[in-house]
Amino acid sequence: MANLEGKVALITGAASGIGRESATRMATDGATVMCGDMDMAGAENTANIIIQQGGRAAALELDVSEEAAVRAAIYETAETFGSLNVIFNNAGIGGGGIAWDKTISINLSGVYYGLFHGAAFMADHGGGAIINTASIAGLVGLFGPQSSELDAEILPGAGAYVAAKHGVAGLTKQYAVTYGNRGVRVNAIAPGYIETPMTAEARELPGGVEFLESLHPMGRLGQPEEIAAAASFLASDDASFITGVILPVDGGYTAR
Repeated sequence: MANLEGKVALITGAASGIGRESATRMATDGATVMCGDMDMAGAENTANIIIQQGGRAAALELDVSEEAAVRAAIYETAETFGSLNVIFNNAGIGGGGIAWDKTISINLSGVYYGLFHGAAFMADHGGGAIINTASIAGLVGLFGPQSSELDAEILPGAGAYVAAKHGVAGLTKQYAVTYGNRGVRVNAIAPGYIETPMTAEARELPGGVEFLESLHPMGRLGQPEEIAAAASFLASDDASFITGVILPVDGGYTAR
């Protein structure tokens, strides 16, 4: 288990899925957590779960596509809890049927704002760790099934999603290089298909679960807590010599 005692983390997209699991995991590992999300009720629920478990947490409403809001969230977290040592740029949307501009504004620009303002803040305040949620779609193209119904759910919008996540991978490497000698580590996680609300529609289609499982050599979908464990490790001092890495947590999806 990672040791995050004394660290303060800002997690975006913390209302559900990977964000919620990561918030509760980092809190369990000792961090104080600011839970940011457009879904304020969901973010507050995550914070309350942490508090009920004996941890320290708060929530703020955050639209990561708004640069000023991201910058404000960074400063509010530091002012509320006295420091900021970890940022998990996790907020994102699925690509299916979603317009290019919206996908890019949240999945890519939202991460960029967290890096641009977060890395500079950390460099001026003793360093820290930034983790970004990339995707297998940030490493390879997405493979579509031979089914018109599944195609209609999984493939539309895939171009924007793949472009955004490849951009996240590139930003991760660039910021790791830029801030490596200023005490800021920057890494990303590339999840495979995970059982979260984002994949629910595809999983509910006939044959959807079976198809998605077949894409992973391990023969199953991932769980959000498996991504949370990787995020907590990358946030910890156990990963002190790791930066610029895009870590697949994908059941072998990108190995073939």
